[in-house]
Amino acid sequence: MTITITAFERSPDGGKGLARDMRVRWALEEVGQPYDARLLSFKAMKEPAHLALHPFGQIPTYEEGDLALFESGAIVFHIAERHAGLLPDDANARTRAIAWMFAALNTVEPPIFDRDLAKVLERDEPWYEQRLRVLEDSIRKRLGDLSSRLGDADWLDGAFSAGDLLMVTVLRRLQGSGMLEEYPNLSAYVARCEARPAYKRAFDAQLAVLTAASTG
Repeated sequence: MTITITAFERSPDGGKGLARDMRVRWALEEVGQPYDARLLSFKAMKEPAHLALHPFGQIPTYEEGDLALFESGAIVFHIAERHAGLLPDDANARTRAIAWMFAALNTVEPPIFDRDLAKVLERDEPWYEQRLRVLEDSIRKRLGDLSSRLGDADWLDGAFSAGDLLMVTVLRRLQGSGMLEEYPNLSAYVARCEARPAYKRAFDAQLAVLTAASTG
């Protein structure tokens, strides 16, 4: 059965690989599973056909046979459970890797994503500078804690796992902000993930969509 995911027809990230389908593409590349990508316009994302797959009208979704999933974290978890390479065999290590998946999406990502939204939606508001300081203080607290835990290790807990995959897709949203560079071990951690062949294949696949859209 062919796996089909959904992705932006014209990604708002400008080819930086920040859209959440990047997580799913990368996971599938890590476990060696082929897939098709169905590209959607913003209008199509809010139409009944897509809302039947994703009740909030977002991307990505995942379809395989009679299974349909939404939410990038849930999709990556499903891929990691079904295929070797993203979760350890040892039960305790496996559970810790899953904990890091939750930490990436529930603890580290929220203030980072809120900062991105504030920079777009609140820039002209009188409270903008204060709002930005509060968010960046929160981000630095999370980064400091993460940096201390990572130390000089290559990965969060033993071998590379789905926890690292999700964490790095979150951290990459800070590239260009200057904040990530304040923690050299985190910058190096992101760079290690970006050097993985599976990451490069996923990034190139997402970038190809933007290139095709701009020349089509």
